[in-house]
Amino acid sequence: MKILTAAEMRETDRVTVEDYGVESFALMRAAGRAVARFVLREYAGCNRIVVLCGKGNNGGDGLVAAHDLQRAGKQVTVFLLGHPEELKGDARQAYELWRGWHGRVEVLDEPLTLDGEAFQQAMTQAELCVDAVVGTGVRPPLRGMAAALREILLRLDVPVVAVDLPSGWDADSREFAAKGAFRADAVVTFTAPKLAHVLGNMTGRTGGPMVVAPIGSPEEAVRSELRLTWAGASKEIFDVPRPANAQKGMYGHVLVVGGGHGKSGAPAMASLAALRTGAGLVTAAVPEGVLPLVAAVTPELMTIPLAQGVKGEVTSANLDPQKMRDLLARTTVLAMGPGLGQEPETEAFVLGMLDRAAERPEIAVVLDADALNIVAKHKDRLRGAGRMMVLTPHPGEMGRLAGISTREVQADRETLARRFAQEHKVTLVLKGWRTLIAHPDGTVAVNTTGNPGMAKGGSGDILTGMVAASLAQHRAQGKRAVEAAVYLHGLAADFALRELDEHTLLATDTVAHLARAFRFSAKDEAGYTWMEGLPQAHG
Repeated sequence: MKILTAAEMRETDRVTVEDYGVESFALMRAAGRAVARFVLREYAGCNRIVVLCGKGNNGGDGLVAAHDLQRAGKQVTVFLLGHPEELKGDARQAYELWRGWHGRVEVLDEPLTLDGEAFQQAMTQAELCVDAVVGTGVRPPLRGMAAALREILLRLDVPVVAVDLPSGWDADSREFAAKGAFRADAVVTFTAPKLAHVLGNMTGRTGGPMVVAPIGSPEEAVRSELRLTWAGASKEIFDVPRPANAQKGMYGHVLVVGGGHGKSGAPAMASLAALRTGAGLVTAAVPEGVLPLVAAVTPELMTIPLAQGVKGEVTSANLDPQKMRDLLARTTVLAMGPGLGQEPETEAFVLGMLDRAAERPEIAVVLDADALNIVAKHKDRLRGAGRMMVLTPHPGEMGRLAGISTREVQADRETLARRFAQEHKVTLVLKGWRTLIAHPDGTVAVNTTGNPGMAKGGSGDILTGMVAASLAQHRAQGKRAVEAAVYLHGLAADFALRELDEHTLLATDTVAHLARAFRFSAKDEAGYTWMEGLPQAHG
């Protein structure tokens, strides 16, 4: 699914109308109905609904939604910020639709306060508000009545469903938050997400849903120059059932190399995640001193002991040619780094392993944790051309890889990730808020799943195993395999949070909820694509 700018969205609507013969009011009708259906399903218990409409097309969407909600038996009050005679085009047609069926529209004038009797009664008794004040056509900051209304909504303890995006949020913003925008508990947008949807924290601490609804634009009309896509669309590669005659050799062999004294958990978690994500075989190659602890994580895991030094670290003694051949003989994906440490002997081993793997370009390589810190000092080993090499840094590790500060990484994550991936011919998974998956061809996918409970040790190890297993099963679709793994990782954590709490969520809880993530379809029976949050029916 492409991510668009506001201008590209307007162009998509224009092309849909002029080149594909879809009436513009049909798009508005479909948008308003999509909002109404969402409210009826996700907020079924809310009966007294206030719909706040501006004078533009966003307000027209709101008027159509109000019409459908009223016809569904809800008690709907419509407030118009302006006068009906100011409405034009499709918004005027939507107003006439509402008036023809239901009659009254409450007009809001300045100064706007809760003192007006009708407004006061409706707002204080409302069980839900629909924000259809302004959309992508208005640039912030909000002024006048819209700004006053924002302050009033902040004081009301009712859910707010935003039409297209919260009023006052710039659709082209890449910022985490938008000062001065309306609050929202859910967002229903149309056709395709805009930049602000995937990069902004629109529903704030509520963690509410954000969905994309189709309204009639054909896929061919949706065009963008951003080279940004939504990672969740790649989960489709896992939606194809395995054949009845499946056998483990069809789903790859992941070799996890990691561990050291006091760090047995990291390779154990990565290995467990690889198994749970569907790899046919998983082998953990770890220092012999921690092998029993790693092997105990699950009986399905195979292990290989590695020679260790006096500190329990992996040493260069493991670079014996015969041992290297044995390690890589049946490997589909090499995942290296969790818990390794950075002792000089370990550094020599990691660099040697990378050299050996480079001789086998059919083996995909996933680097994380200490392996990233080691290659940050030896970037000549980042030989991604002609092979699949994946790096999964957090911002601190990314800073070391790029030779800049963490603050500089966070200042422009998208540009940095794209440039680094292109320069080194690698797929870069830059973790954090809205994890980015940048590919050597310059495209970047944005992930929208996950929650603050994942900010704990072990989450990165789980992701490493999942990325490796996804690649092992879908080597021919490497880009989508990595994107799907990142999406599923966050989605499983979102399902886990339904039963747990951000404070108590552990990395291994994510693994325990992977089955629910695999069974979930982002596109539901109503046609909504769930980019963030989960439907009430799930969980």
